Amino acid sequence: MTDTTSFPPLKNDLIIRAARGEKTERAPVWVMRQAGRYLPEFRAERVENDFFKICRTPELATKVTLQPIDRYDGLLDASIIFSDILVIPQAMGMTVEMVPGKGPHFPTPLIVPADMAVQLKEKVDVHKELQYVFDAITMTRHALNGRVPLIGFVGAPWTLMAYMIEGGGSKTLSKAKEWIFKHPKESHELLGRITDVCVDFLIGQVHAGAQMLQVFESWGGELGPHDFEHFSLPYLAQIAKRVKAELGEEAVPMTVFAKGSWYALDKLSVIGYETVSLDWTHTPESAKAITQGRVTLQGNMDPNVLYGGDEAIVAAATRMVRGFGSTRRYIANLGHGILPTVPVEAMELFLKTVHRVGLEVAAEEKAAEAANDIKIIG
Repeated sequence: MTDTTSFPPLKNDLIIRAARGEKTERAPVWVMRQAGRYLPEFRAERVENDFFKICRTPELATKVTLQPIDRYDGLLDASIIFSDILVIPQAMGMTVEMVPGKGPHFPTPLIVPADMAVQLKEKVDVHKELQYVFDAITMTRHALNGRVPLIGFVGAPWTLMAYMIEGGGSKTLSKAKEWIFKHPKESHELLGRITDVCVDFLIGQVHAGAQMLQVFESWGGELGPHDFEHFSLPYLAQIAKRVKAELGEEAVPMTVFAKGSWYALDKLSVIGYETVSLDWTHTPESAKAITQGRVTLQGNMDPNVLYGGDEAIVAAATRMVRGFGSTRRYIANLGHGILPTVPVEAMELFLKTVHRVGLEVAAEEKAAEAANDIKIIG
């Protein structure tokens, strides 16, 4: 376990306070995949190094994690460790390749339930298989020098199971869905095994220095409401409960992001996460009405707006921040990861707009509170 007292003191805790429901001076902001292919400095790094080599080399992972923090100095309120959700299937014994222009590829996916006994390790020691992530987190915490908090993450069990069965990306997830419908018992067994690794991995990330955690259920929306409640939600709930129980007083704020699962927002608000991240299919008004202040909301501008030019970016970011409010229970972000060909200038404009509008809204809220106090006294 890392001695966290040796880390530099945190200078910007805005996002942690927002996650805990405390009042903030403005809405904090970060962006999913903020360290990635849209950055020319990241593309230059990829010329020299394979994707998973960067993930597995703490010095490189640290360097890449800091790239957006350095480029957008003072505009991002959090960093997220450069890694990948598919390191868990790798740790469980599967081969995963990152194919240029195609994405992740499993040469030998799980075809039938019997393949689990052949391909997957019975017991996964995350400190043996994923120590490189822990080392990268510790190294990055020191390199950040307290500028912003560091987020650790995992892919959620259903999303990882789907990748392991499909062998990569899929438009239909027909193979993974065949499993849950034809082999529900074995599907729950696999989801349980993945959950165990997720829990151990997240605990290890906090011990290594992660100050927040996010669980990505990227393919949650491919399940209907009934199937989501059976094959996703219970495992998301397990992760939050078990991680917090194990960490005790060391527990950090946790976020769940179930993309496309708009129908599950109410239930996602009561399973133990401080923050629920939203995709762009939610309006601020409906999301706030459903969650009723039980969680902090994160998101949720459509990433494609960043291709729309300055006027569209400013309008959408302004509408988003004003819709969610600025000083309590809100973290600004996109509704999914930033796309690889987004101009770096578009990202900068988005961040600056969130800052500007957030401060405007905060000032308006403060003035309204003052006026209300005067009215009450009068």
